[in-house]
Amino acid sequence: MSAAFGEPVATYRGSTDPDAPLVVLLHGRGSDEQQIAALADHLPQQLAYAAVRAPIAEGGGYAWFANRGIGRPVASSLAETTAWFRAWLDAEHAGRDVLLVGFSGGAAFAGGLLLAEPARWAGAAILLGTLPFDAGVPTGPGRLSGVPVLVAQGDADTVIPRELLDRTWTYLHDESGATLTAHRDPGGHGISAGTLAVLTAWLTATAREH
Repeated sequence: MSAAFGEPVATYRGSTDPDAPLVVLLHGRGSDEQQIAALADHLPQQLAYAAVRAPIAEGGGYAWFANRGIGRPVASSLAETTAWFRAWLDAEHAGRDVLLVGFSGGAAFAGGLLLAEPARWAGAAILLGTLPFDAGVPTGPGRLSGVPVLVAQGDADTVIPRELLDRTWTYLHDESGATLTAHRDPGGHGISAGTLAVLTAWLTATAREH
Protein backbone atom coordinates (compact mmCIF):
# COMPACT_ATOMS: atom_id res chain seq x y z
CA MET A 1 0.00 0.00 0.00
CA SER A 2 1.30 3.47 -0.83
CA ALA A 3 2.75 5.25 2.18
CA ALA A 4 1.33 8.49 0.81
CA PHE A 5 -2.24 7.37 1.53
CA GLY A 6 -4.08 5.72 4.37
CA GLU A 7 -5.66 2.30 4.43
CA PRO A 8 -8.60 2.05 2.00
CA VAL A 9 -12.11 2.47 3.38
CA ALA A 10 -14.84 0.49 1.62
CA THR A 11 -18.48 -0.26 2.26
CA TYR A 12 -20.31 -3.22 0.76
CA ARG A 13 -23.81 -3.84 -0.59
CA GLY A 14 -25.63 -6.49 -2.59
CA SER A 15 -24.68 -10.15 -2.82
CA THR A 16 -22.32 -11.72 -0.27
CA ASP A 17 -21.53 -14.61 -2.62
CA PRO A 18 -17.73 -14.56 -3.08
CA ASP A 19 -18.19 -15.82 -6.64
CA ALA A 20 -20.54 -13.00 -7.64
CA PRO A 21 -19.01 -10.35 -9.91
CA LEU A 22 -17.83 -7.35 -7.93
CA VAL A 23 -18.98 -3.89 -9.00
CA VAL A 24 -16.67 -1.19 -7.63
CA LEU A 25 -18.45 2.15 -7.24
CA LEU A 26 -16.21 5.24 -7.53
CA HIS A 27 -17.64 8.52 -6.23
CA GLY A 28 -17.16 12.04 -7.53
CA ARG A 29 -14.74 14.70 -6.30
CA GLY A 30 -15.62 16.07 -2.89
CA SER A 31 -17.96 13.17 -2.13
CA ASP A 32 -17.41 9.89 -0.29
CA GLU A 33 -18.09 6.17 -0.41
CA GLN A 34 -21.36 6.37 1.54
CA GLN A 35 -23.00 8.61 -1.03
CA ILE A 36 -22.14 6.41 -4.00
CA ALA A 37 -22.97 3.24 -2.02
CA ALA A 38 -26.62 4.33 -2.00
CA LEU A 39 -26.67 3.76 -5.76
CA ALA A 40 -26.25 0.02 -5.15
CA ASP A 41 -29.71 -0.18 -3.59
CA HIS A 42 -31.16 0.55 -7.04
CA LEU A 43 -28.96 -1.89 -8.96
CA PRO A 44 -29.15 -5.68 -9.54
CA GLN A 45 -28.92 -7.40 -6.16
CA GLN A 46 -27.37 -10.58 -7.55
CA LEU A 47 -24.13 -8.62 -7.89
CA ALA A 48 -21.75 -7.58 -5.12
CA TYR A 49 -20.90 -3.90 -4.67
CA ALA A 50 -17.92 -2.19 -3.05
CA ALA A 51 -17.94 1.59 -2.69
CA VAL A 52 -14.41 2.82 -2.02
CA ARG A 53 -13.38 6.14 -0.48
CA ALA A 54 -10.92 8.09 -2.61
CA PRO A 55 -7.55 8.61 -0.89
CA ILE A 56 -7.13 12.41 -1.12
CA ALA A 57 -9.09 14.61 1.32
CA GLU A 58 -10.69 17.55 -0.47
CA GLY A 59 -13.58 19.92 0.12
CA GLY A 60 -15.16 18.08 3.02
CA GLY A 61 -14.97 14.87 0.99
CA TYR A 62 -12.39 13.01 -1.05
CA ALA A 63 -10.81 13.03 -4.51
CA TRP A 64 -9.17 10.42 -6.72
CA PHE A 65 -6.35 12.61 -8.01
CA ALA A 66 -4.91 16.11 -8.03
CA ASN A 67 -5.98 17.91 -11.15
CA ARG A 68 -4.98 20.68 -13.51
CA GLY A 69 -8.58 21.76 -13.92
CA ILE A 70 -11.88 19.91 -13.93
CA GLY A 71 -11.49 16.54 -15.64
CA ARG A 72 -7.74 16.96 -16.17
CA PRO A 73 -5.77 14.73 -13.76
CA VAL A 74 -2.14 15.37 -12.91
CA ALA A 75 -0.41 12.33 -14.42
CA SER A 76 1.83 11.60 -11.43
CA SER A 77 -1.09 11.84 -9.02
CA LEU A 78 -3.26 9.53 -11.10
CA ALA A 79 -0.40 7.00 -11.27
CA GLU A 80 0.00 7.05 -7.48
CA THR A 81 -3.70 6.63 -6.69
CA THR A 82 -4.24 3.90 -9.26
CA ALA A 83 -1.32 1.94 -7.75
CA TRP A 84 -2.89 2.39 -4.30
CA PHE A 85 -6.27 1.21 -5.60
CA ARG A 86 -4.85 -1.82 -7.39
CA ALA A 87 -2.97 -2.86 -4.23
CA TRP A 88 -6.26 -2.83 -2.30
CA LEU A 89 -8.03 -4.79 -5.01
CA ASP A 90 -5.28 -7.40 -5.24
CA ALA A 91 -5.24 -7.83 -1.48
CA GLU A 92 -9.00 -8.04 -0.96
CA HIS A 93 -10.46 -9.40 -4.20
CA ALA A 94 -7.78 -11.25 -6.14
CA GLY A 95 -9.08 -13.37 -8.99
CA ARG A 96 -12.57 -11.88 -8.98
CA ASP A 97 -14.41 -10.46 -12.00
CA VAL A 98 -14.56 -6.70 -11.43
CA LEU A 99 -16.68 -4.07 -13.13
CA LEU A 100 -15.92 -0.40 -12.55
CA VAL A 101 -18.69 2.19 -12.22
CA GLY A 102 -17.42 5.74 -11.90
CA PHE A 103 -19.39 8.96 -11.53
CA SER A 104 -17.90 12.38 -12.44
CA GLY A 105 -14.36 12.43 -10.97
CA GLY A 106 -14.78 8.73 -10.30
CA ALA A 107 -15.50 8.27 -14.00
CA ALA A 108 -12.11 9.76 -14.88
CA PHE A 109 -10.48 7.48 -12.31
CA ALA A 110 -12.33 4.44 -13.67
CA GLY A 111 -11.22 5.47 -17.14
CA GLY A 112 -7.61 5.68 -16.00
CA LEU A 113 -7.77 2.18 -14.53
CA LEU A 114 -9.42 0.89 -17.68
CA LEU A 115 -6.99 2.47 -20.12
CA ALA A 116 -3.96 1.39 -18.10
CA GLU A 117 -4.99 -2.29 -17.99
CA PRO A 118 -7.91 -2.98 -20.36
CA ALA A 119 -7.73 -6.77 -19.96
CA ARG A 120 -8.00 -6.59 -16.18
CA TRP A 121 -11.63 -5.45 -16.04
CA ALA A 122 -14.90 -7.16 -16.91
CA GLY A 123 -16.20 -3.76 -17.97
CA ALA A 124 -16.41 -0.08 -17.01
CA ALA A 125 -19.18 2.51 -16.84
CA ILE A 126 -18.15 6.13 -17.41
CA LEU A 127 -21.03 8.15 -15.96
CA LEU A 128 -21.24 11.94 -16.35
CA GLY A 129 -17.51 12.27 -16.71
CA THR A 130 -14.51 12.26 -19.01
CA LEU A 131 -11.75 9.81 -19.74
CA PRO A 132 -8.40 11.08 -18.40
CA PHE A 133 -6.83 12.33 -21.60
CA ASP A 134 -3.25 13.62 -21.48
CA ALA A 135 -2.74 12.09 -18.04
CA GLY A 136 -0.16 9.39 -18.63
CA VAL A 137 -2.44 6.54 -19.73
CA PRO A 138 -2.67 5.22 -23.32
CA THR A 139 -5.59 6.47 -25.41
CA GLY A 140 -4.56 5.18 -28.81
CA PRO A 141 -6.84 3.58 -31.41
CA GLY A 142 -8.14 0.15 -30.43
CA ARG A 143 -6.90 0.45 -26.85
CA LEU A 144 -10.18 -0.90 -25.41
CA SER A 145 -10.79 -3.51 -28.11
CA GLY A 146 -13.60 -5.83 -27.05
CA VAL A 147 -13.98 -4.39 -23.53
CA PRO A 148 -17.59 -3.71 -22.45
CA VAL A 149 -17.94 0.01 -21.77
CA LEU A 150 -20.97 2.12 -20.89
CA VAL A 151 -20.83 5.87 -21.37
CA ALA A 152 -23.66 8.08 -20.13
CA GLN A 153 -23.85 11.85 -20.50
CA GLY A 154 -26.35 14.63 -19.91
CA ASP A 155 -26.76 17.32 -22.54
CA ALA A 156 -27.23 19.96 -19.81
CA ASP A 157 -24.11 18.95 -17.87
CA THR A 158 -22.18 22.16 -17.15
CA VAL A 159 -19.78 20.70 -14.56
CA ILE A 160 -17.50 18.68 -16.82
CA PRO A 161 -16.11 20.79 -19.70
CA ARG A 162 -18.08 20.09 -22.86
CA GLU A 163 -14.92 19.61 -24.91
CA LEU A 164 -13.91 16.72 -22.62
CA LEU A 165 -17.36 15.15 -22.71
CA ASP A 166 -17.38 15.36 -26.50
CA ARG A 167 -13.84 14.01 -26.77
CA THR A 168 -14.78 11.06 -24.54
CA TRP A 169 -17.92 10.34 -26.56
CA THR A 170 -16.04 10.47 -29.86
CA TYR A 171 -13.09 8.39 -28.67
CA LEU A 172 -15.27 5.65 -27.26
CA HIS A 173 -17.43 5.51 -30.38
CA ASP A 174 -14.85 5.92 -33.11
CA GLU A 175 -11.38 4.96 -31.86
CA SER A 176 -11.35 2.87 -28.69
CA GLY A 177 -12.61 -0.43 -30.10
CA ALA A 178 -14.75 -0.92 -26.99
CA THR A 179 -17.95 -2.96 -27.03
CA LEU A 180 -19.90 0.20 -26.35
CA THR A 181 -23.27 1.03 -24.84
CA ALA A 182 -24.01 4.76 -25.03
CA HIS A 183 -26.74 6.84 -23.43
CA ARG A 184 -27.53 10.54 -23.65
CA ASP A 185 -30.45 12.40 -22.13
CA PRO A 186 -31.39 16.04 -21.52
CA GLY A 187 -30.25 15.92 -17.90
CA GLY A 188 -27.49 17.72 -16.09
CA HIS A 189 -24.69 16.51 -13.86
CA GLY A 190 -26.53 13.75 -12.07
CA ILE A 191 -27.60 10.15 -12.57
CA SER A 192 -31.04 10.39 -14.17
CA ALA A 193 -33.73 7.71 -14.16
CA GLY A 194 -32.81 6.96 -17.76
CA THR A 195 -29.13 6.54 -16.94
CA LEU A 196 -29.98 4.32 -13.98
CA ALA A 197 -32.12 2.07 -16.17
CA VAL A 198 -29.38 1.76 -18.78
CA LEU A 199 -26.77 1.07 -16.09
CA THR A 200 -28.96 -1.64 -14.56
CA ALA A 201 -29.44 -3.38 -17.89
CA TRP A 202 -25.75 -3.05 -18.77
CA LEU A 203 -24.59 -4.52 -15.47
CA THR A 204 -26.98 -7.44 -15.78
CA ALA A 205 -25.93 -8.23 -19.34
CA THR A 206 -22.20 -7.72 -18.79
CA ALA A 207 -22.08 -9.77 -15.58
CA ARG A 208 -23.92 -12.61 -17.33
CA GLU A 209 -21.00 -12.90 -19.77
CA HIS A 210 -18.52 -13.57 -16.93
